[in-house]
Amino acid sequence: MSQAAVNTSSLPLEIRAKLAELELELSEGDITQKGFEKKRARLLAPYAQQQQQQHQRQEQLRQELQRQQHQNQQRQQQQRQSGQQGRHAGSGSSGSGHGNERQSQAQRRRDRRRGRHDHRDERYRSDIHAEAVQQALAQHSKRNRVPVMPMPSKRQSLVLNNPVMDTPTELARLRHFHSQKAMRCVAQSRLSLHTPVQSDESDTSSDDESIHSGRLSTSSPEHASRQPSGLTKNSAGGSRSSVSSQSTTTSGAQGAPGGIYSIADVLQDSLPSSSQNKTQQLPPDVTSPSVASQTFRMDRTIDRRHRPQPKPQQPEDENVPVHGKVSAKIQQLLNTLKRPKRKPLREFFVDEEEELEAIAKEVDPNAPKAEGPVISPAVGESLAIPSGLPRNLEAAVQRYGSASYKATVITALDATGKHSITLTYGKLLSRMQKIAFSLLNKVGQKEPAIRPGDRVALVYPNSDPISFMCAFYGCLYAGVVPVPIEVPLTRKDAGSQQIGFLLGSCGVSVALTSEACLKGLPKGPSGEVAQFKGWPRLTWFVTEHLSKPAKDWMPPPRLSDEQTAYIEYTTAKDGSVMGVTVNRGAMLCHCRTLTAACNYTEGEIIVNVLDFKRDVGLWHSILTSVFNGMHVVFVPYSLMKVNPTSWLHMVTRFKATCATVKSRDMHWALVAQKDQKDINLSSLRMLLVADGANPWSLSSCDAFLNVFQNKGLKPEAICPTASSAEALTVAVRRPGRTGGQGTGRGVLSMSGLSYGVVRVDTEDKLTSLILQDVGTVMPGAVAVIVKVDNAPGLCKTDEVGEICVASGAIGVGYFGLQGLSNNTFKIQPLASDGKPMAEQTFVRTGLLGFLGPGGMIFVVGKVDGLMNISGRRHNTDDIIATVLAVEPMKFIYRGRIAVFSIKVLKDERIVIIAEQRPDSSEEDSFQWMSRVLQAIDSIHQVGVYCLLLVPANSLPKTPLGGIHLWETKQRFMEGSLHPCNVLMCPHTCVTNLPKPRQKHPVGPSSVMVGNLVQGRRIAGAQGRDIGTLDGDDEQYRKGFSSLRLSGKQHIPSDPIESTGKTHQFLSEILQWRAATTPEEVLYSQLNAKGGGAGAVSCMQLHKRAERIGCLLLEKGKINTGDHVALIFTPGIDLIAAVYGCFYVGAVPVPVRPPHHQNIATTLPTVKMIVDVSKSVAVLTMGTMLKLLKSKEAASAIDVKSWPVLLDCDDTPRKKLSSIYRAPTPEMLAYLDFSVSTTGMLAGIKMSHSAASNLSRSLKLQAELYPSRTIALCLDPFCGLGFVLWCLVGVYAGHHTILIPPADVEANPSLWLMAVSQNKVRDVFCSYGVIEISTKGLGGSTASLRAKGVNLSGVRTCVVVAEERPRINLCNSFSKLFKDVGLSPRAVSTTFGCRVNVAVCCQGTSGPDPTSVFVDMRALRNDRVTLVEKGSPHSLCLMESGKILPGVKVVIANPETKGQCGDSHLGEIWVSSPHSASGYFTIYGDESLQNDHFSASLTTGDTTAVYSRTGYLGFLRQTDLTNHAGEYHDALYIVGSLDETLMLRGMRYHPIDIENSVLRCHKNICECAVFTWTNLLVVVVELEGPENEALDLIPLVTNVVLEEHYLIVGVVVVVDPGVIPINSRGEKQRMHLRDGFLADQLDPIYVAYNM
Repeated sequence: MSQAAVNTSSLPLEIRAKLAELELELSEGDITQKGFEKKRARLLAPYAQQQQQQHQRQEQLRQELQRQQHQNQQRQQQQRQSGQQGRHAGSGSSGSGHGNERQSQAQRRRDRRRGRHDHRDERYRSDIHAEAVQQALAQHSKRNRVPVMPMPSKRQSLVLNNPVMDTPTELARLRHFHSQKAMRCVAQSRLSLHTPVQSDESDTSSDDESIHSGRLSTSSPEHASRQPSGLTKNSAGGSRSSVSSQSTTTSGAQGAPGGIYSIADVLQDSLPSSSQNKTQQLPPDVTSPSVASQTFRMDRTIDRRHRPQPKPQQPEDENVPVHGKVSAKIQQLLNTLKRPKRKPLREFFVDEEEELEAIAKEVDPNAPKAEGPVISPAVGESLAIPSGLPRNLEAAVQRYGSASYKATVITALDATGKHSITLTYGKLLSRMQKIAFSLLNKVGQKEPAIRPGDRVALVYPNSDPISFMCAFYGCLYAGVVPVPIEVPLTRKDAGSQQIGFLLGSCGVSVALTSEACLKGLPKGPSGEVAQFKGWPRLTWFVTEHLSKPAKDWMPPPRLSDEQTAYIEYTTAKDGSVMGVTVNRGAMLCHCRTLTAACNYTEGEIIVNVLDFKRDVGLWHSILTSVFNGMHVVFVPYSLMKVNPTSWLHMVTRFKATCATVKSRDMHWALVAQKDQKDINLSSLRMLLVADGANPWSLSSCDAFLNVFQNKGLKPEAICPTASSAEALTVAVRRPGRTGGQGTGRGVLSMSGLSYGVVRVDTEDKLTSLILQDVGTVMPGAVAVIVKVDNAPGLCKTDEVGEICVASGAIGVGYFGLQGLSNNTFKIQPLASDGKPMAEQTFVRTGLLGFLGPGGMIFVVGKVDGLMNISGRRHNTDDIIATVLAVEPMKFIYRGRIAVFSIKVLKDERIVIIAEQRPDSSEEDSFQWMSRVLQAIDSIHQVGVYCLLLVPANSLPKTPLGGIHLWETKQRFMEGSLHPCNVLMCPHTCVTNLPKPRQKHPVGPSSVMVGNLVQGRRIAGAQGRDIGTLDGDDEQYRKGFSSLRLSGKQHIPSDPIESTGKTHQFLSEILQWRAATTPEEVLYSQLNAKGGGAGAVSCMQLHKRAERIGCLLLEKGKINTGDHVALIFTPGIDLIAAVYGCFYVGAVPVPVRPPHHQNIATTLPTVKMIVDVSKSVAVLTMGTMLKLLKSKEAASAIDVKSWPVLLDCDDTPRKKLSSIYRAPTPEMLAYLDFSVSTTGMLAGIKMSHSAASNLSRSLKLQAELYPSRTIALCLDPFCGLGFVLWCLVGVYAGHHTILIPPADVEANPSLWLMAVSQNKVRDVFCSYGVIEISTKGLGGSTASLRAKGVNLSGVRTCVVVAEERPRINLCNSFSKLFKDVGLSPRAVSTTFGCRVNVAVCCQGTSGPDPTSVFVDMRALRNDRVTLVEKGSPHSLCLMESGKILPGVKVVIANPETKGQCGDSHLGEIWVSSPHSASGYFTIYGDESLQNDHFSASLTTGDTTAVYSRTGYLGFLRQTDLTNHAGEYHDALYIVGSLDETLMLRGMRYHPIDIENSVLRCHKNICECAVFTWTNLLVVVVELEGPENEALDLIPLVTNVVLEEHYLIVGVVVVVDPGVIPINSRGEKQRMHLRDGFLADQLDPIYVAYNM
């Protein structure tokens, strides 16, 4: 038998203790792994041999039993063959035998019951709970055969920087694991796509799943019956029960978790909104080879070109996911989430917050309820004051300092364990008088700064109890109020600021300290003590080496008992520090009460391990000890960390009769003791356990007693106590009490306790909790149990409530907080009739418990540790105990765990944070986290919201080394913990998500009638009349012809305005302007340095267009109607190329050029547009022509497949013989291709009439005349950007300054300086330019002003976009540049879409853009609810400019096509002469043509023809008036229908979720959201160190859940610049989704929320 197979549970206790000591040494690095294995082998060698021999004996015995059984069977067969008489005789003997057997069974039952009380259980509460947890995990894995949770993905660099991964072996193993994991995930993904759903009995599973399931089932836990049920009283202090263990075995590996599910099975529930909405269809994707088109994702970015984007792998079918490890992990996550919710959800969604909270607090109707009678108060025995005690503490010092001045009061150990530092009562009296005299006479320069009643701070380290005691009694002697606090080591100590607030509220101006402590405090540059954050300015006074008081000095008269004696600080649940005021009467009464309860006598020796500045350490070792003339031996915490058994040696050396410890000190002393024979605890009559109120301290008490009972420790010496800062000592088990007043224990149901009731549980339940009593009520006190949540009504006998105490030894109140003091220190318990029980007032202790038989008090937890989750109460100590039972030594560093709750979505959620051991691997840690979730779910029936692992020693600490809980919670909420592993589980614990309101089918006619009955205006608006365009005048055609030939006729100054006739062909307008104003400059282009890159006049542009036309005819062999692709960088060449195509009857197709740094991903898009548009030639410039034929291009596409490539730099010097004029204005003028934010490429057809009408509409709206100058800083390749860049300038004749956006990236101030120098009044730009200016020039406004930049002349700054206005960005831009004269009224937006590139534009006249606030929750349900500014869930929407002339807008229901009313949400439909003619498709599919471009309303004006924009919005009539004196109709854009996310039946707009995510953490610079298989995926860009990536996971999940009622499925943290953005500054979310699923984002961290 190998040593690894030795059953350690059967080893002797001393061997098990030595093994635990070895594991502790290994965990702390005191021993190597090899040394550990050698010592462990040496310990287990003899027992391995013994167990092997025992196994052989058992095998022999089994064989012997089988042989005897075989013989018995043969004998019985022979008996059956005998006669009838033999059978009767046999039955008679059998009957007597059965009687004996029944008698023996009864005897055995009596023996077992007697054994339970006569023999001590060799296992302890922690062992039993650990076994219960292991058994629960085994049952969980068998019962819930659910898919294994996917392990998060982490970038290798983040793993390398992880402080817990610092060993080469671990790194190599991790690299191998990740490489193998990627292969397995790909295989699993492919298998899941082609494998049918398996049954639950199937053994098919992925490697990852088998790894996880195998990990979860390797242990073979033992579970045992526990102590007898009920509340029992034992004469001894420990438990006297024997437990019969019962072993259960589990299989080594679990099977497949329910089979493999295909992602395609889930896709039908998560199709885009267009597929769910049958009436709203997507535009055709012209790149698909079939009618059932596929979407193409564009790779183009504009302001992030420095980061090449990877080329996505396109699936062949939309319903088939991309093969990769990301999709495999999402499949795992989907399978994991198939577990049903425990709590049914409500049917309808109600907006009220109270209803949402009511769902969270809904209690199970089958929950147990209290059934007993109302409790009666527990009255303690009368306080009998022993004779001979001093009348007060000052008198005690004087008595013992005079009568027994050489008696020792303190023996303090140093860090090495030496006890050479002592203080006698005589020295205490002398130093007390010196300090009192100095406080009242020497602190302060001119006049005494301290008077009796003032407060002073006592700042002493935990290693200097002598100085603290002297200072404390010096303050009491002088009548000054001491305020003991912890020593601030740094300016950023955990909780230091709250301590400063306490000192400030108490009016503390003087701090007493020792010389050594003063030297250790942080100093400022001048050498003085640094000013701590939040602290008042203090005068530091050293209490050592003081002079004697004057002979004639008399101490002040003794203060009355109502005066404050000292102030003890306490920390509330929210982290605020309050000072509990204890007056002199209560202090004296408390000392007398402790003397009577603990039987203290003069000369006794007590060993103290606790903090002597507060709580039990202060009361026993500083106050009561001096009151009784005792000797106290102080063991500092620094020594306890080095030698946990040092206090045992002090008890043995001084033969101490009392000791004050915590359960942790007993535990570590138990682990660290090395069978030292010199320990003798026979003198110890009272071992006071300060945290006996913690239910889990029982394990330490039992284990400690079991080990040290043979060293003289008496069972009745262990005395747990319950205390609080407000009520001081609540109860204590009396030392030496036996019989009826002994100890009590109870086996209770944790499920019942979670509902606030006491239910006795059976011993074999996994969810049982064994409690021990903390003694009876203190002498002279009365205790009651009141309800926690509501009014302080008395509880029933079987109900858990808060313990309240009335006594003379309690606190008075919180200093300076009268309101809180009344609610805590002056409550009157209410009887069942609602009236006060008595005139007496009680104080809340903050302890939860109940009264047991004989007046014993049982504590189940603290109010501060209470977490109310979904109507049930859970205590943090119980959760910590369960976590520690899941193999803590392998993963948790020194057992450091913090548990608290945060409120998310109107309910509390459990958060567990633990420090991870440095040697824990990534995979093992995740497996441990998964087991913790299962254990808590099985034991407590509650889900964990968040589980974090942080590096060792990284959590904020208290002065004694514990975890500062509030500071930890604060850092978690701020995102500054920097965890190394995180696991979010919102799906399992969030059960109060609201459902959408049920939609009742209402016809469009009913809606129309309802609006009319309510007097509500029908939503419809239109711009002013655009006039008519008539280009068929024969005289004008002849005039143009003769003008071009001779140039001598008289020509009007402006053909567009002089004759009342206008032209429908832009080519004729350019000819007219070339003839009338040949030298008028139309366009000027700037370079990146602000200099002129070129200018062109009307005649120059006309001639360049003619030469390009000749090039197309001669070299390109272009025929009329052929399509020509124009691949140019933004500039004048593009404009000339467009008009060159117009001159010869070709159809220009502007195409965005490929990026020279990213050819591999951008050139295929260019090639695809050229092919799809059926372009017969490509017109470009020389530099671009070389790029299209380069080697880099050849690696991306087939360069031989290009059509004819024409270089515009090589044009012939000829004139066209004739300029083409289309027969009708409705003929095709140009094609406009663009990629939407959903990743769809759609081309639209624009006629000559639409182009001219659009130009005229913009001219009228913006008042563009030849005398005006405008600036353009946007891309000219599609939409309104192309129209402004190439068409409107020629039509209106104004001067246009062209500023390429790429140059603005290199020089953000370029366009602002150009606008200022040229005194431009109208500017058109994109959101990308606005964002670059805001981020790049945030702190440069002063330098811009110094350079003479002045934007006061800017009348309109129009942002061209096809989305909801980004009001935050616009406001930031306006506020930033108001210092250089920019008017806040100048910034506005436009709105356009594919079917109509320009619907709204602000213009120069008319009212300013208006803003409204709507309820986001209403928008999710397709409603518009106007709210006030600052309302909860409010969203600000800004008007998208004024409706253009000639445009008519209506709001229609996208499903019923009925016209909506005013301020109702619906789809925006437009009717305009400049709408697109239709989609350009090469397949002849006209199914979408009529629906998008020829739609008709079902109600209202059913004869009109509209184009459907695909955008949701609403119209609202404002109080402002337009140019005609009518009320202005404002159009508000909410979002695109194609982009909306349909989740849980509600419609979400991605920008709303993204804005919430951007606000949650300062390091998030950009984010994007999308859905995949009904999972919400959030991608955030981290602007900070990679080790802060995991901080974002909980914050992102919290904010989305809190503000949008959505559970985030996947959180992806990436580098800045990864999220693709197009030229308009819009996020390409679908392209991002494809890159994520193809595993091409190179994420820093990917978290899969459970």
